Amino acid sequence: MSDFDVSAADSIDLDRLRRFVAVAEELHFARAAKALRIPRQALSATVIELEQELGTRVFVPGASPTQLTDDGNALLLRARDLIRVQEQAEREQKPDAPASLRVGFVPGVTVSKWARIWGERLPDHPLEVVGVAQGAQESALREGRVDLCFVRLPIDRTALNAIPLWQETPVAVVQKDDALSLLESISPADLARETIQDSADLDQAVDTLALVAAVGGAAIMPQSIARLHHRRDLVYRPIGDTEFTEIALAWPAGTDSDLLEEFVGIVRGRSANSSRGGVAEPEQARAAQARKAPAKKPAVKKPAPEKAAARGRKPARRGR
Repeated sequence: MSDFDVSAADSIDLDRLRRFVAVAEELHFARAAKALRIPRQALSATVIELEQELGTRVFVPGASPTQLTDDGNALLLRARDLIRVQEQAEREQKPDAPASLRVGFVPGVTVSKWARIWGERLPDHPLEVVGVAQGAQESALREGRVDLCFVRLPIDRTALNAIPLWQETPVAVVQKDDALSLLESISPADLARETIQDSADLDQAVDTLALVAAVGGAAIMPQSIARLHHRRDLVYRPIGDTEFTEIALAWPAGTDSDLLEEFVGIVRGRSANSSRGGVAEPEQARAAQARKAPAKKPAVKKPAPEKAAARGRKPARRGR
């Protein structure tokens, strides 16, 4: 019976134990060496040194395929425990990654201004900016692919918070030599005789504009989309007396966090010194201001000049 003391493994460095475990699990020196990305000869040398240090065989000599001895099986269990304990300690010592925020945006929205302000105010918290297809704006929020998203209204607001931000000017995109290109602004009546190309799917705006360039007609879309896919052979003109589209910042209800509120505040123009949690209600704001302001002394009412003069005059003597 072997007198091998498995606790002797406690004094062996973990790198060598990891090499032993790789061979013991693969039961093949060449595959283990490949997985460890070290030469096979180096792995064999490590095992030989390990056996000499422990004073026992951990692999059956000459066995094919490779086999563990009883002492080798005992060492494998001990080595796994030592490695697991060490890895757990490393995880506990490693500082948590700083909290981050993922912000999506649909085509036509530019977020560079807010990303820059975020970087200045919260440099330790990464901001991940993610482009989101128009047709995926709701699913990106509901499925958690982004924490917030600049969306184009309308959307189903069920279980979503949304803050409208700005309206987009609708434009008609026409060929450069189209008669409508001579106008500064186009009315719905001007478009009555035009072939209106289907531009409902803004994710396919490039194809829609290519169609206008090829066969003519007009495509109606937000000005930001027309600018995004600008072509030299097309022009766009604003349309008067028509509905505007609107951009909003949306996020799932119940997912509020300090970072989320911070980003919402940046978008709404809150200064770095403003408190989180949005703009206070008027009554709350007035009360807070009153608490900060020093108490005013009651005003002393000065007598009118005429009365003051009268008080300083001696009473007239009556004639006897």
